[in-house]
Amino acid sequence: MGERLRKLGICPAETRSTALFQLATELPAAILALTLGLHITVAVKWQRAAAGDWGTYAGEVSRRPIGK
Repeated sequence: MGERLRKLGICPAETRSTALFQLATELPAAILALTLGLHITVAVKWQRAAAGDWGTYAGEVSRRPIGK
């Protein structure tokens, strides 16, 4: 499959990295890890590289009044 994609001008490794980078901006690291079967530390590294700081978001959500 990889060879066929390369013949079409598609680099599977770069495409995978791009997809992981995008997902890391949209999902918390724990969800990313569970969904893709990554170790949590790997998911956190991807998230930090993508500048998706879900830790700050989770902290803000936890301080919101219930129902908002």
